[in-house]
Amino acid sequence: MATDAAETYNPWTIVNLVFTHLAEQGLHPVFGGEGHPGEPAAALLRALGITPTVEGDARVRNGVQNELAELRARMLGADETP
Repeated sequence: MATDAAETYNPWTIVNLVFTHLAEQGLHPVFGGEGHPGEPAAALLRALGITPTVEGDARVRNGVQNELAELRARMLGADETP
């Protein structure tokens, strides 16, 4: 069954894969010297041709939204909308 949705990846899974490969080659990769690694990680993903998103893995986000919708329906009733 084909879908129109783009395949998504957790960006940290890809970063971990790259870092593991580099470490296995005897290298010691580091993101920036200090601070949050998000932007350097996003730059790595862009260099690999992957567009990072703030939301991360769309499948996880969609699952969370679906679960929240189910909880709202149970707690507020089927007729209530946010």
